[in-house]
Amino acid sequence: MVGSSEAGGEAWRGRYYRLEEVQKHNNSQSTWIILHHRIYDVTKFLDEHPGGEEVLREQAGGDATENFEDVGHSTDARAMSETFIIGELHPEPLITTVQSNSSSWSNWVIPAIAAIIAALMYRSYMSE
Repeated sequence: MVGSSEAGGEAWRGRYYRLEEVQKHNNSQSTWIILHHRIYDVTKFLDEHPGGEEVLREQAGGDATENFEDVGHSTDARAMSETFIIGELHPEPLITTVQSNSSSWSNWVIPAIAAIIAALMYRSYMSE
């Protein structure tokens, strides 16, 4: 592991999980959520959550940052949440490129055909 637990019991530092791995933990036996790019295992907290188990289960396996912030959790709740951190979201690129098998001609042919059709329809409309 890259990180160390010297700074206040942060043994999770340097432990990275990919989104695909987090998404697998979306059930009552294993419930992981993402908050501010950190991974939380809230499985043991499901029964104790003041908002109910369902709130956490709805966010399981995904990014719950926006919902967490919208609720306006207290300082105590934020401090408690730190105890559930197990790692961080892997810093993979946010934008992935998609490999395409289509050739470059299809990038301009379809718009060109659409433009020709639009021009013919306009010409037909104006001639009436």
